[in-house]
Amino acid sequence: MKSLQDTTTLHNGVKMPWVGLGVWRVNEGEEVVQSVKWAIEAGYRSIDTAAVYKNEEGVGKAIKEAGVPREELFITTKVWNDDQGYESTLSAFEESLKKLDLDYVDLYLIHWPVKGKYKETWRALEKLYKDGRVKAIGVSNFHIHHLKDLMEDAEIVPMVNQVETHPRLSQKELLQFCKENNIQMEAWSPLMQGELLGDPTLVEIANKYKKTPAQVILRWDLQNGVVVIPKSVKEHRIKENADLFDFELSREDMKKIDGLNLNKRVGPDPDNFNF
Repeated sequence: MKSLQDTTTLHNGVKMPWVGLGVWRVNEGEEVVQSVKWAIEAGYRSIDTAAVYKNEEGVGKAIKEAGVPREELFITTKVWNDDQGYESTLSAFEESLKKLDLDYVDLYLIHWPVKGKYKETWRALEKLYKDGRVKAIGVSNFHIHHLKDLMEDAEIVPMVNQVETHPRLSQKELLQFCKENNIQMEAWSPLMQGELLGDPTLVEIANKYKKTPAQVILRWDLQNGVVVIPKSVKEHRIKENADLFDFELSREDMKKIDGLNLNKRVGPDPDNFNF
């Protein structure tokens, strides 16, 4: 990994950038348009949104205004829980595509493992993939048992699993399972929504490398083979979050960060959510 445009290759051969901009809780309209444009100007090529974020239109507008060729960008969106099921997922996808004003999406994800529905939803994603409407398909917030259950009946193994991952929730077993099954793991809330930025261990390591704690955390993810999509609406922070390619954490420092794990979440547990 030498630059922001560097990619990991998914098991179907599609190339996905290691670093992207997440737009969860970024307001539709000027805020999301500006954030995405700043990111693209800074060299980001991956943008991660979702139907439930209600900002797909703004993301689409920013893509048009940024003036970068579509094929150079990697756009992710997700089907929301209320729309899960076969036909309803196909309809939800068309709605997302319309809002984004795109001809295809690079990655389409099942947002949460809704019991009794995610297998039918996956069947719809497989159809969209076979029809060439999406370049890659995957899941979000799936535990190992969800993945095993899905893969029992799936024709296509998910290419990506996007989950909450950060030094307090390192998800080592899940990461190992994903690697063994050629599923690319991707971290949402990699900075634990800012909670980790004052952690003494991370501050000490950051000072050693003359980097910020955020940069150290994101670099830790990358060295573990995990894709990151940090969110910010501030231009300097968007640039800072991408400045990860001029240093490498030592094995000792990687272990120190691993040692911060408490299996602590900031989001819901995928085995126990009610939305």
